[in-house]
Amino acid sequence: MSEDGEGLDDWEAAMAEQAEAEAGEGKGGDPQDDIDAIMNEQAAGGGAKPAEFDELQEDAPITVAEKKKLDTILDIPVTISMEVGRSEISIRNLLQLNQGSVVELDRVAGEPLDVLVNGTLIAHGEVVVINDKFGIRLTDVISQVERIKKLR
Repeated sequence: MSEDGEGLDDWEAAMAEQAEAEAGEGKGGDPQDDIDAIMNEQAAGGGAKPAEFDELQEDAPITVAEKKKLDTILDIPVTISMEVGRSEISIRNLLQLNQGSVVELDRVAGEPLDVLVNGTLIAHGEVVVINDKFGIRLTDVISQVERIKKLR
């Protein structure tokens, strides 16, 4: 490539020639061919334009109205529960249960428990005992993207 930009012109000419050839072939109705032709034309015509974004404010103060809205959301009560496992049994077998009966669950011993908030899985964890009370140590938190996928 020479310093006067001659090599760049050759590249642009080759891209334009390829776009024309593909445009001639693309008359069959394949949408991908049309997209490729448009992309090649844009590449030959000067390339992509840089995206423009607003400047981020690192420590943008929260307005009084925003704080009030946030306080309203933060005060909504939710129910958090831990699920050891599940089992499906018939009503006949349910009615036969009494003290000392054992119900087999679908979990293997040592497998993490499910942490549910209002019935939605948000994490997995293990049981811990602190000051004679049970607790749960979160071992895996479900990402927001995964939680949204499960809602659909």
